[in-house]
Parts: sequence; structure tokens; C-alpha cells
Amino acid sequence: MDFYQKIEEIIRGDKRYKPDAYDFVMRALAFTQKKLKRQGHMSGRELCDGIRQFATEQYGPMALAVFKHWGITSTEDFGRIVFNMVASGVMSKTEQDSPDDFKAVYDLKEVFDVFKIISDTKV
Repeated sequence: MDFYQKIEEIIRGDKRYKPDAYDFVMRALAFTQKKLKRQGHMSGRELCDGIRQFATEQYGPMALAVFKHWGITSTEDFGRIVFNMVASGVMSKTEQDSPDDFKAVYDLKEVFDVFKIISDTKV
């Protein structure tokens, strides 16, 4: 079964997130691995930081709106997406990994505040 078939299977069981959210998390994982110059495992906090950077690069001031469209309102949602993919065999985890690793890593509204992003880019 390929990636997109597995995502469709996940979504049949958990309709909270759109398929694009899963694709984005996988692309953010690759982005973060490249940025950290390492393959394989990373912590939930490391992935969330990579997601923040990747979303800012990809969507700029629209990142929060894109996330809301996909059903994502907190970093905990990224953890649920990751652990849905772990359960389906798309991703793996260590014994120490937990959905709690994604709990309140940052506030999406604060990090992706449109006016803050725009004013930061004008400096």
C-alpha cells in the first residue's frame, strides 16, 4: 500500500484532519531532517520546531489559516497526526516517544500571527 492509500485508510478512521495535513507533516519531517543534518528519529519538539519553520517558508502569513483548514489548531494535532501514521506503519517511534511530546510546544496563534509575520519581514 502506498503512502496516499494509507492516509486514506487513516482518514476513514479519523476524519479530524485533511489528507494535506499528513502530506505536510511528512514534508516537514524531511525538511527538519535536512536542517538538522540527520536521518531517522527526532523528538516531537524538534519536529514541531521544523514544522514551524517549514510552514513559515511555505505559507508565510497564511500558515495559520492553512492549518485551520486542515483541522489543526494546536501542536497536539501534529502529535495526533504523527501517531496516526505510526499506528498505520507510515512512521515509526521509539519506546520513549509519546503524543505528550507534542503537547503545548507552542501556541499556533502566537507563532503564526499574521501581523507579526508581516512586520518581521519588513524589518
